[in-house]
Amino acid sequence: MFPIEIVGFTAGAFATIAFVPQVYKTWKTKSAKDVSIHMFLLFITGVILWIVYGAVKGVPAVLVSNIIIFILAALQIFLKIKYDKKNKK
Repeated sequence: MFPIEIVGFTAGAFATIAFVPQVYKTWKTKSAKDVSIHMFLLFITGVILWIVYGAVKGVPAVLVSNIIIFILAALQIFLKIKYDKKNKK
């Protein structure tokens, strides 16, 4: 592996790990009232485009990290919808 690929995978790891605390907090507190669904929908659209870019250009660091980020962001959106419905009752 070339040094620049290590930088790419390291950047992807940090960007991915950055989502874990928010998803965990939402899951643990069963509340996502302060989470903006609009921001996450825009963000996930960008992530999908990064996935396409990584696949077309053949850049594994971009592809792998953004697939994981997509899963975490989709989980956050799911939790937001679930807990907002639950807390409105």
